[in-house]
Amino acid sequence: MVSKARIKLSSTSHKLLDDVCRKIKEIAERTGAHMKGPIPLPTKHMKLVTRRSPCGEGRDTWEKWELRVHKRVIDIDAEQRTLRQIIRIQIPSEVKVEIELS
Repeated sequence: MVSKARIKLSSTSHKLLDDVCRKIKEIAERTGAHMKGPIPLPTKHMKLVTRRSPCGEGRDTWEKWELRVHKRVIDIDAEQRTLRQIIRIQIPSEVKVEIELS
């Protein structure tokens, strides 16, 4: 029975996230591991609205800030050779990676 590994990736930059997914896909093709994904999950939007004037005098002016968190999921066969190569990938600090083995 072949065990599976689920790789969860999240980042505020979708370009960096797609680059890491592309590298994982290349490793899976090179080693012959069966892979599903990357599956895009819904983007989380975090919004913050603050008042520009701290004292409250003058017009009501507001600043609007938004943080978007993009997520991807990849399911791959948990072969030892494949996972070792995936662990060696240079991942930017903005990308968070979680690997679950089942």
